[in-house]
Amino acid sequence: MNIIRKSILIGFTVLGMAAAQAQDVAPQNKPQHSQKATPEQRQAKMEEMYAKRQARLHDQLKLTAQQESAWAAYQSAVKPAPRTGERPPRGEFAKLSSPERLSKMIEKTKLREGRMQQRLTALTAFYNQLTPEQKTAFDQHSVRGKHGGWGGHRGQRGHGGQHGPDMKRG
Repeated sequence: MNIIRKSILIGFTVLGMAAAQAQDVAPQNKPQHSQKATPEQRQAKMEEMYAKRQARLHDQLKLTAQQESAWAAYQSAVKPAPRTGERPPRGEFAKLSSPERLSKMIEKTKLREGRMQQRLTALTAFYNQLTPEQKTAFDQHSVRGKHGGWGGHRGQRGHGGQHGPDMKRG
């Protein structure tokens, strides 16, 4: 009986030492926190992804020479603008009174709504230049996300996270 206990104890000791060794080796393979992307790097990456997506759309649409000017106007109107200005420190928003916070939120909403209206105007002008086949390709391309919808993160609307009355939770 003592032999079995000693064998088990030795086995656990060896496993513990192997786990400790694995922990020492693993962090060397992971990027350190100091290597995170800067806001400028993230912005550049987003611009690159946007350009690739628009190039794919352009190729799928097979635009005619007459449609190219409408495409250029559309692209200049809908290209995302880089962030301007510094964000206020996180705690600043919390220091505002409730009416002040709500007022700031309404201001931001109005700005976003104005940009969306500009995009809609540009989109409509371009869309009206397309043939029915091109409109179908454009519509299919403009559905966001792997499974469609407009959500931005898992668990939000459009990404399989919304459960309605006729949908089962998995």
